[in-house]
Amino acid sequence: MKTKRPVVLISVVVVVAAVIAGWLLFGGGSSGPTVLKSTTGPYTVQLSADAPRVGGNTFAFAVTGHAVDGVTVEPVMPQMGHAITPVPAAADGPGHFRAADVGLPMAGQWEITVSLRGPAGAGQVVFPVLVNQ
Repeated sequence: MKTKRPVVLISVVVVVAAVIAGWLLFGGGSSGPTVLKSTTGPYTVQLSADAPRVGGNTFAFAVTGHAVDGVTVEPVMPQMGHAITPVPAAADGPGHFRAADVGLPMAGQWEITVSLRGPAGAGQVVFPVLVNQ
């Protein structure tokens, strides 16, 4: 009996870890809006997205600090070697930009690289975004 306890305990731990990982990767994680903020050079960028998911997503950006002429969004999933063609974000009011229908083909951890161009120079920030099914 004593030799079975460690095997049972290890089995339970493995099953619990697998359930938690599946829950986080495939829809059990945060399903609410994602709001992240970062600074690069003279720019402070806030990214907002409603529950990032597999398929088309809209990312909104508020940029403060200096005027920005253009914003480009490039999603990358380094763990899987995926990179999506950069998407230009459209102006959505002073200091606000929106990249619509950004296709993310699979669930997991993505990096959303935001490139900025403006009179104060260029800048780039990377936001980690968890994408659910």
